[in-house]
Amino acid sequence: MTEHNSSGYLEYADRVWSGEASLLAHFTGEFAGGGLVQVGERTGFFPAFANVAVFDTGDGLVLIDSGDFRTAAQLHESVRGHSSAPVAAVVYTHGHVDHVFGVGPFDREAAEAGTARPEVVAHEAVAARFDRYRETAGYNTWINRRQFGVPSLQWPTEYRYPDTTYRDRLAVRRGELTFELVHARGETDDHTYVWIPELKTLCTGDLFIWNSPNAGNPQKVQRYPVEWARALRDMQDLGAEVLLPGHGVPILGSDRIRQALGDTAELLESLCTQTRDLMNAGARLDEVLHGVKVPPGLLEKPYLHPAYDEPEFVVRNLWRLWGGWYDQNPANLKPAPEAALAAELADAAGGAQVLAGRAEELLGRGELRLAAHLAETAALAAPNDRDVARIRAEVFARRAVGETSTMARGVFNWAAAESAAVAAGTDVATELTRSDEGRRRAAGAISVGVVDDDTCGCGVPAEDSTEQGG
Repeated sequence: MTEHNSSGYLEYADRVWSGEASLLAHFTGEFAGGGLVQVGERTGFFPAFANVAVFDTGDGLVLIDSGDFRTAAQLHESVRGHSSAPVAAVVYTHGHVDHVFGVGPFDREAAEAGTARPEVVAHEAVAARFDRYRETAGYNTWINRRQFGVPSLQWPTEYRYPDTTYRDRLAVRRGELTFELVHARGETDDHTYVWIPELKTLCTGDLFIWNSPNAGNPQKVQRYPVEWARALRDMQDLGAEVLLPGHGVPILGSDRIRQALGDTAELLESLCTQTRDLMNAGARLDEVLHGVKVPPGLLEKPYLHPAYDEPEFVVRNLWRLWGGWYDQNPANLKPAPEAALAAELADAAGGAQVLAGRAEELLGRGELRLAAHLAETAALAAPNDRDVARIRAEVFARRAVGETSTMARGVFNWAAAESAAVAAGTDVATELTRSDEGRRRAAGAISVGVVDDDTCGCGVPAEDSTEQGG
């Protein structure tokens, strides 16, 4: 492989590690346009929102992940700019759509040449994920529109399924290199990390993403923080000298890699231990949510900022994993319809406008969580009241501004747009695109959270868009 812009990119990655630079340039694809970056012997790296590692085995190329469909053509061009060798295999680290949609150009290339298409290798649960995605395409469309602020998003229904699957471990030998695939439940139930011992290189997939672990996503399926932490400890023991993550910049040097993996494991382990202890003591969900505290200093690490997911959501996910959906509030076991309860509360308070006015007062005092409860109750009681809608829009817009994670910002921005549309007589899409930032998001510039002091626009511009992560 021909070396391209490696020194500049790796110097940038070093500044990200030290906290002197943000991830903004990486996530916007600033380094993806010039081809693969050489990060080690036989190792190329495609640095985009979702990264791809390319290994020259001497007997064909092996790709770890393939990016999303927006970068598929660019990935193909970058790979072909550095090697004419056939792509022998593509390993999916998991089935999220930002990692599995770049195989198409290589399949078409093989078909045109009359040669075998790349062998796609993945954990056996990836196929079941694709089946579920097809069956719940409508639901995934709506939750990802809301999470990323893209009202035109459509969830895909066609996938490149794996050719070869495995259950626990699989060693793939190709040319001069061995690819040791290890299954580990974490962000997903179908996750694989890949160890290449000859190169002392570790491809983590989304088990490490330069963010607080995506172990709590409130709109997505179950995550597995205990097994995730265990996998981080196992990877820590490998002695890797190069770490290539699913998202974010590479980490070079065994000491840095051990630190990053260890700190991430410590964060998850602490959340798990605290949550379990409170549950064992008989605490209800509300007490657990407000009782678990992150160990000091961890979230300040440049690779653990809560810019996509956040620890509070991880605690909720652990409750769901260990305790089911009942929050131990007996009124919530078989609740009244929300709108009926809201109407009763509004009537007791003197009307929905009174509740909304109180929400506005709380907002002015900085009591954003309480303000959100009252504004939501008022809007449920009087869904067509424009004054109530205006206050709800203001409350949730303020909530969005104060959040660091993509998930919270997405939900709050969508709620604000819903009520702004009621107040103005428009629609959600119109309200989401009033600002420059909103227009960027709606055009497919999907964000992964605040990665710089004054901006959240760190997604990749695209003609269309779909889920980034899961």
